Amino acid sequence: MTISSRLGSLLVALVLVGGACAADDTEVESASTTAPPTSAVSPSSTTTTVAPTTTVTTTTIVPPPPIPIDPPEGYELTWSDEFEGDVIDPANWTYDIGGWGWGNGEAQYYTDRPENARVENGLLVIELRAEPFEESYYTSARLLTQGLQEFQYGRIEARIKVPSGVGTWPAFWMLGANFGRDTEDPNDSNWPNVGEIDIMEYVGREPDLVVGTIHGPGYAGAGGLTRWNRQDFPIADDFHTFAIDWDEEGIRWFFDDEQYYELTPDSLGGREWVFDQPFFIILNVALGGTLGGMIGLDTEFPLHMYVDYVRVYQEIEG
Repeated sequence: MTISSRLGSLLVALVLVGGACAADDTEVESASTTAPPTSAVSPSSTTTTVAPTTTVTTTTIVPPPPIPIDPPEGYELTWSDEFEGDVIDPANWTYDIGGWGWGNGEAQYYTDRPENARVENGLLVIELRAEPFEESYYTSARLLTQGLQEFQYGRIEARIKVPSGVGTWPAFWMLGANFGRDTEDPNDSNWPNVGEIDIMEYVGREPDLVVGTIHGPGYAGAGGLTRWNRQDFPIADDFHTFAIDWDEEGIRWFFDDEQYYELTPDSLGGREWVFDQPFFIILNVALGGTLGGMIGLDTEFPLHMYVDYVRVYQEIEG
């Protein structure tokens, strides 16, 4: 999820999204476009809002059978959140707050309220609600490990049940740890120079499709390097694992342990590879915007993204 600095780029991204979704497993230079939190771009006309509906604050989903922690050969578990407590662990997660469109014309206002993000039944629950709030008609949450947990290389994995509904845009992704920091050269802390890895993006209008993408200097926004990975079933119907294997040689994307994409420094055609530094993790559910698209009039709220765990395995030193 990234930011495009010009409205023209946003519109190009939307057109490319529509074209790419017509093909199966096609690599395209098109982009997911969710903004990091420091840019202020006017909302796009691709988002519409509907009248708020009554929402609830509890869920009844039964957690899936546990998946044992089983590091790949030569790796060890270096960090995880299994969401087994009563509250979201403040040592692992903080929040982005706001509702200005996030550079993509998104409709939701991100909060840190338990109505929008909480732990229930061993799951992280991110709830997308239809309700008037701070001049928005929808609320959701965006959790990040920025400043708390940062990682360079390894297998980054989560088991997630994404929400269904036209207009939804959940994601599991990473940004370079320098993002937003005071640096000698401001460009070193700006997006897209810090780099972005989209481990999973899903859009409700394409129920059989997940997307993996990278963005960096010279290949951001509509120029992000993307693989569209279609299945023969609705992805929101069940939990699935989404992961990358990331090392000095490149990044490989996995859906339910099957690899569907790989990028290396040579894939960039001479452009700068910025994925040799620490990154932090982000989980969020957006609504509408350049990739989420029009919000379906029949989309029922509240909607939920359930996260069973997030795990980081890294190579055993020595």
